[in-house]
Amino acid sequence: MGKRDDLIAKYAKDLEEKCGMKPDMKLLTAVTIACGPSIYRNDASTVSATQKGELETVKKSFLIKKLG
Repeated sequence: MGKRDDLIAKYAKDLEEKCGMKPDMKLLTAVTIACGPSIYRNDASTVSATQKGELETVKKSFLIKKLG
């Protein structure tokens, strides 16, 4: 298993344990791939939900631009 696969497994486990939901693995994989190399950088791999500007950047740069 590669590093990306390890991270996808970690994200799936987090969704199950922290959110109580079973993830759609196809969607989770697609979203992880769309994030690109940012998933490998500690600072870029998480979003500060308390910083409105950071949430807006994610909304514009990722949700709208990458996912449509």
